[in-house]
Amino acid sequence: MSATTAPTGTTRGIPARQLLRGAILIAILLLALLPLLNHLPADSAFRVSDFTVAVTGKWICYAVLALAIDLAWGYAGILSLGHGAFFALGGYAMGMHLMRLIGPRGVYGHPVLPDFMVFLGYRELPWYWLGFDHFPYAILMAMLVPGLLAFVVGYLSFRSRITGVYFSIITQAMTYALMLAFFRNDMGFGGNNGFTDFKELLGVPLNTQAARAGLFYAALALLAGSLVLCRHLVGTKLGRVLVAVRDAESRVRFLGYSVTAFKLTVFVLSAVLAGLAGALYVPLVGIINPGEFAPGNSIEAVIWVAVGGRGTLIGALLGAFSVNALKTWLTSVAPDLWLFVLGGLFVAVTVFLPRGLIGLFRRATK
Repeated sequence: MSATTAPTGTTRGIPARQLLRGAILIAILLLALLPLLNHLPADSAFRVSDFTVAVTGKWICYAVLALAIDLAWGYAGILSLGHGAFFALGGYAMGMHLMRLIGPRGVYGHPVLPDFMVFLGYRELPWYWLGFDHFPYAILMAMLVPGLLAFVVGYLSFRSRITGVYFSIITQAMTYALMLAFFRNDMGFGGNNGFTDFKELLGVPLNTQAARAGLFYAALALLAGSLVLCRHLVGTKLGRVLVAVRDAESRVRFLGYSVTAFKLTVFVLSAVLAGLAGALYVPLVGIINPGEFAPGNSIEAVIWVAVGGRGTLIGALLGAFSVNALKTWLTSVAPDLWLFVLGGLFVAVTVFLPRGLIGLFRRATK
């Protein structure tokens, strides 16, 4: 190799992996600047609007969801079409806490009933609402409930060796069943209206710049922490076994590994991450309703991962941000076209870019 020739997988002598890491660091720093730019005077050319901060915070939560899906699908071959359910359950856990902060105060200063329960004529708080007046309990439930559901569904499926499209159908049916259940008024979750009109979180009014900035940085910290955790896991023995399970499950089973345990571990962890993303999403957008369980939401999240490049983690983040940015722009100029564009995008990526945008980047840097 001559001195002027760049090594394979490099650009001008800089490894593609280092380029990606540098790009991620720059992107995180730029994101961290948005709430600060939001505080600039209204006539400043560098001021970022409240809408931009809010919508970017929402994309960050979506990126965590995409990361969770990529961990299960990209590395273990578990194609779940129900991760929107885990995301929504985490959102409902946080929504229950926020609703407990609204309404007439009881003897000890805690609200007696959420306002929608007063309107519907509830006499007392349902037992499954107990404890949600405490923030740590709500965060615990945002992890525990999705994780427990994933454990039950995963254990029954993986133990029975249900894989591929059959498992995808099961997870799709799961989220659809939950959507129908949460639409019922007698479930005690607000029916088709869900939860909204939140007032405060941790004593801070939610309609302030400080609250928006705090939630934005919390979401960004969750994204960075989730990325570090997932990157660490896929680099360990667990990650190597998961890839082996993805590529040759029967051979891994023949070697004596408990495939069920490995798949169950990553599926539950993926659900917990999705639940945490949902918990931060709700105070950022100010509403949660059964529509979040819609099967189409889970399918769209899978498309984010496919567009970015599954099995790369970074690709999941790239896909979540790029597709949602396109959706935000297109639904404002031509809302009727979005579903056609989304379907066409998935077909185009599958046919022409099977490794997604990250695969395109890697080819360009060789």
